[in-house]
Amino acid sequence: MKRRVQRSFLLSVLVASIALAGCAGSNSTGSNASGGATSGTQGSTSEGNSAAGDGGKILIATQSPLSGSQSAQGDSIKSGAEYALKLKQEEFKKMGFDLQLLPQDDQADPKIGVSNAEMLISNPDVLGVVGHLNTGVAIPSSVKYEEGNLVMVSPANTGVKLTEEGKKTVHRICARDDSQGPKAAMYAKNSLNVKQVFVMHDKTAYGQGLADQVKMQFEKDGVTVLGYEGITAGEKDYSAVITQIISKNPDLIFFGGMYPEGGIISKQARDKGYKGYFMGGDGFDNSDMIKIAGDAVDGIIFTSVAGDVTQTEEGKKWGEEYKKATNKPLEAFSVYGYDAMNVLLNGVEEAIRANGGKKPTREQVLEAVHKTKDFQGLFTKVTFDDKGDNTFADVFIYKYEKGKDRSVFVGKAE
Repeated sequence: MKRRVQRSFLLSVLVASIALAGCAGSNSTGSNASGGATSGTQGSTSEGNSAAGDGGKILIATQSPLSGSQSAQGDSIKSGAEYALKLKQEEFKKMGFDLQLLPQDDQADPKIGVSNAEMLISNPDVLGVVGHLNTGVAIPSSVKYEEGNLVMVSPANTGVKLTEEGKKTVHRICARDDSQGPKAAMYAKNSLNVKQVFVMHDKTAYGQGLADQVKMQFEKDGVTVLGYEGITAGEKDYSAVITQIISKNPDLIFFGGMYPEGGIISKQARDKGYKGYFMGGDGFDNSDMIKIAGDAVDGIIFTSVAGDVTQTEEGKKWGEEYKKATNKPLEAFSVYGYDAMNVLLNGVEEAIRANGGKKPTREQVLEAVHKTKDFQGLFTKVTFDDKGDNTFADVFIYKYEKGKDRSVFVGKAE
């Protein structure tokens, strides 16, 4: 932190002390870590300090799939978070800090997510993580975050288990599957009047977890579950299971999984003559679903833990500014990546103030983020409970319509 000191002697002492602190930082654990951590730490002792003042570098990471079949949704999280961070860089610079993004590609793979997490905790400049997209990646990665006291704020993870394991570092701004699943089933029963359903999932922590919740609610409400089947993500032909499903003639097929498989299954089911409803969860919430499903996308319904920011004039304006600044399409998780980053950066700012203007420790940032109360994001309000869940989280209904380049907002799920 910079101070205005009248006596030149005291100023000289202060400058010398800061220089010594910078040299000590260059010998920290992060400087001896693997590639990403090394570059981050070296930056904090060179151009980072000179660019932003004496506070040093603060890195905030993102973890989401930036390559592979789920990269469109993963990139929307990264892009939303990056946009929020860039808007805050000047403010942090005035406080004496060089704020930067450190995006990580977890490829929707638990092993890669864990490896990235290990790299992140080895770099002392990393003070928080926005991510993940996939619950199955977030849960094992969170073990490493816990070891390193590195706070995580997720814009998208819905798996119940994530915040039920007692990890103090884990937080999310979105709803859980035990809220999303039942509301999806109740909407199908009450608004679509379905009597018989077939439930599918992709065998992942997210997909099966959501499907389990949907199935339980259907059974509770007296809707007949004709079958419950898991498929293997990444395949291109699901005709065998689709033939089995169509033979049972369900009113609705519910698929707990992601948009690449959801798009293929819906197209193949329509090609085989299926006339009923097709429904999924927030894994369907990406405009690439339209490209994959083609004409079969018409009428697909899904729940999402992310709302439609364009329902307000302020949100429409933000959406246009976002698209212009990022050159990226506006997706639901763009906004939640943005809000998750702002929640995290608000915690960092609080920790800096509590630390007398100096760079805070991870523990101090974690404490500040966990205490988040009534923080008004662009779309969602955030208060974390003891588990790290957001008490203001909601579930929303969307549908796809032929000829539209993105999903259509139906309303809040009740």
